[in-house]
Amino acid sequence: MVGTIPERQPIGDSFTGAIIQVGGSQALITLEPLTEAVIATGTFLIRYGLRFLGKPHISIVPGLLVLDRGEMMTGEEAWEFLLKHSNIYPRSEVFGYKNDGVDEMMLIRNLDMALSPEVLVYADNASIKPIAQPTALISTNTSGLSERLLSYLPRYSSLAEWQAEMKT
Repeated sequence: MVGTIPERQPIGDSFTGAIIQVGGSQALITLEPLTEAVIATGTFLIRYGLRFLGKPHISIVPGLLVLDRGEMMTGEEAWEFLLKHSNIYPRSEVFGYKNDGVDEMMLIRNLDMALSPEVLVYADNASIKPIAQPTALISTNTSGLSERLLSYLPRYSSLAEWQAEMKT
């Protein structure tokens, strides 16, 4: 007898601050941002996309993991399994939304688990399409920020420091 399929529960971390864009790059910032660079301010939901093998510009935000033996996982349990044990079940399926908001199913073996997850910003918990894809965090104070966010985005102490790094 098949069990009930759980609802998708992608992991997410809260972030309060602003999203800025300088040139073609976006960043999260907790400092007072320059007004002309601001895309949005407020409290956002940060989710993480696992990148496609051979197509690192495409990622999937896991909402449901179905192992090839039938076991199903969501939320933190699924995320931890994907990061630490995904090589055991390469034919398992990941259900979620791509970084363009399109519903997707992908086999684990087609994900590049060696690459750092893509950081994606959503307006709220119900959103399936991100409003930003930041590549940096600008903040002098990391208290209140998730360890996961801090581990996946390079951190700069000022906008000038980030801009100097972008030029190199």
